[in-house]
Amino acid sequence: MPLGIVIRKSPGVTGWAKWVWKAVAVLPGAGPADWHELRREGEVVEYHAATVTLELFRSEAEAYLTGISTRSPSIYVVLRDSTDPEAAQDVEVLLATASPYEAQDYADSGEEIIELVPMPDSLINWIKAFINVHYQPEKFIKRRRKNARVDLVEDGVGDARITQLSDVYRAPGPRKTEPIH
Repeated sequence: MPLGIVIRKSPGVTGWAKWVWKAVAVLPGAGPADWHELRREGEVVEYHAATVTLELFRSEAEAYLTGISTRSPSIYVVLRDSTDPEAAQDVEVLLATASPYEAQDYADSGEEIIELVPMPDSLINWIKAFINVHYQPEKFIKRRRKNARVDLVEDGVGDARITQLSDVYRAPGPRKTEPIH
């Protein structure tokens, strides 16, 4: 599904960053765009930055189910600092995903910016329909230990170095030694 990404550019609040770039919305079924200005309020500008393809894979159906089962289902937009010094924008849209597991993989590198954008209801319904067709929960199989020796006899409980019967699970203290004459 083509997914338009809306990016908000606002002035930075510190001297370290002149601008703050944040993904704020997605547009399901959007046409192609290249930083088309949508709205301007003073110095704050919202752009239809790019349109990326949101792909769903059968093998990731469990991840999509996890994603839409959260309190606020979100699309994860992956942004990267622009590598083009001539670019007018400081960031570029790398991809959008509905999988929190894939987003975590990108977050682990520390090179990308991951933004959570609330999913529109139409997108939630589209993903639910995909999950209903492709998700098959794995059957739980209890594994048995193959090399366990259950026929052995246990001679005692606790540490044999402890002579008292009151607390056999206590760790042994320092050994008492006889004074040398």
